[in-house]
Amino acid sequence: MSAIDLLAARACQSSANGHFDANSAEPVPSPCISVCRMSPDRSHCEGCFRTLDEIRIWSRADGSLRRGIWMQLLERAGIPLVAQETQP
Repeated sequence: MSAIDLLAARACQSSANGHFDANSAEPVPSPCISVCRMSPDRSHCEGCFRTLDEIRIWSRADGSLRRGIWMQLLERAGIPLVAQETQP
């Protein structure tokens, strides 16, 4: 399984668990998939697709910022986030 497949699966599970919902009280999980190496141009991690700055601020970031980082890294990785079904 490739890093993108692992990251996509992690995003899908996080979304299904409601972690990307702005109203969720649950902590937003890290996108780290334990493939920790920088791209040749050092623009992002080849595992989680976060930039060095995003990795540095993650532990201090609130839920809103973490969700924003997730959205940016998914876009960077070319992974579409499947929209959650809304409850009536």
